[in-house]
Amino acid sequence: GGPAVLLESPEGGGGRREAGAEPPARRYRLRDGCWVFCALLVCFADGASDLWLAAHYYVRGQRWWFGLTLLFVLLPSLVVQMLSLRWFVYDFAASTKDSGGGTKDSGPRGCCRLCVWLLQGLIHLLQLGQVWRYLRTLYLGLQSRWQAEHRRRHFYWRMMFESADISMLRLLEAFLKSAPQLVLQLSIMVQQNSIEPLQGLSASASLVSLAWMIASYQKVLRDSREDKMPMSYKGAVVQILWHLFTIAARAIAFALFASVFQLYFGIFIVTHWCIMTFWIIQGETDFCMSKWEEIIYNMVVGIIYIFCWFNVKEGRSRYRMCIYYIITLSENAALTILWFLYYDRKTTSDFNALILVCVVSSSFALGIFFMFIYYCLLHPNGPIFSHRSVGCIFRQEPPAVPGSPVEAVTSPPRSLPRTTGGERDGAPGERDSCVPVFQVRPCAPSALAARAPRTEGPVIRIDLPRKKYPAWDAHFIDRRLRKTILALEYASPTTPRLQYRTPGAPQEVLEYETTV
Repeated sequence: GGPAVLLESPEGGGGRREAGAEPPARRYRLRDGCWVFCALLVCFADGASDLWLAAHYYVRGQRWWFGLTLLFVLLPSLVVQMLSLRWFVYDFAASTKDSGGGTKDSGPRGCCRLCVWLLQGLIHLLQLGQVWRYLRTLYLGLQSRWQAEHRRRHFYWRMMFESADISMLRLLEAFLKSAPQLVLQLSIMVQQNSIEPLQGLSASASLVSLAWMIASYQKVLRDSREDKMPMSYKGAVVQILWHLFTIAARAIAFALFASVFQLYFGIFIVTHWCIMTFWIIQGETDFCMSKWEEIIYNMVVGIIYIFCWFNVKEGRSRYRMCIYYIITLSENAALTILWFLYYDRKTTSDFNALILVCVVSSSFALGIFFMFIYYCLLHPNGPIFSHRSVGCIFRQEPPAVPGSPVEAVTSPPRSLPRTTGGERDGAPGERDSCVPVFQVRPCAPSALAARAPRTEGPVIRIDLPRKKYPAWDAHFIDRRLRKTILALEYASPTTPRLQYRTPGAPQEVLEYETTV
């Protein structure tokens, strides 16, 4: 048993709380509601502007542009609505089965359930599933403020579960719809050598939607976990600016190159996607339960890597992020230079061409500038790119005491507040004995941390090993546990704990938070 090593990364690995610090009570604030309301406005603006532009193309007789614009609106929306409806069916069917015992309902209860099914079917048929989830998030957040103290926490974590769902759905929709829509409209602008108001509105809404959802995903991921420091709204806004400018530079470079080299642009996109997917697979991510599901997931993340950086591997991600942005900078420069050498001089003047080249370079530079602002000033666990961060990478822990028993791998769910050690063991101010997240501990913990396995309070045992990366990697497991967790959280005076299967080799135990 040597010294412990703490692994931290800019995006996915850091931000853990100190073991002796009590996390502040989570409360739903006015700014949280404003954030959700702004996200709803962004969702409305993105979809409405695309549909308005498609109708504009149809009226003008531009059938080709009308078909492509409408395709990038309807197809991703159908995919996301089907996924959202599938989640609702699973959740509602599980709650109906638990409450009704599998018997056939009759009377007012059966009528109400039928109305719920019809209403949800109509909502998702009208492509309004995300809107309904945003409104439900606002409702649950307000209920967490208005309810009595013993029910406030229950509604708060129901709101966090709903926020997790809508963030995943909107992130998927952003890269299936907003990203290709942005490149399409920019390509049309370059080919026409003019910018119509509706085209600019649609492209701007798609760009804001992309940047907003990446930052919102990161914020909800941190807010829904007790082991991570929450992201401030200042940090979220700077993240939006970071992704806004880098994606804008990327999309403009794509549009310029595609306006001259349509065939080669398709070859370039496929080649870049294959390289990024292979890079992600080589990183040995651990998100899904089977090998083929993992490969499909990596292929989807490869689509995201066409436009922006997205951390999917635990560890010090700054080096991988630097490599990605070096590759992106080289590709943007190559695509822009090739367009500048071969663009049509009859439709675009040299002055306008130089302006476009300057826009690409300055936009990318601004994005990198805001990225450094975020990591140097606004990162939740302090400055990352500084001399102080070097000393935080490797930190010595007290030496282990030989002969101490290995503690069971147990911890409360990451989306629920931890109960203090005083609540569990009667020791005032003492915290849960679980070591911090991402800590590789020796086989024998220190004498101070060693204690008998805890048996009091509700425990949910899962016959699966813990995942190696703390993200929403097994979302279907989360859904199976949600009703049980919320019921136990409401009925029990202590927070329910999750216990995963302990690895077979007890020489070294990896402590990570669970997926809920």
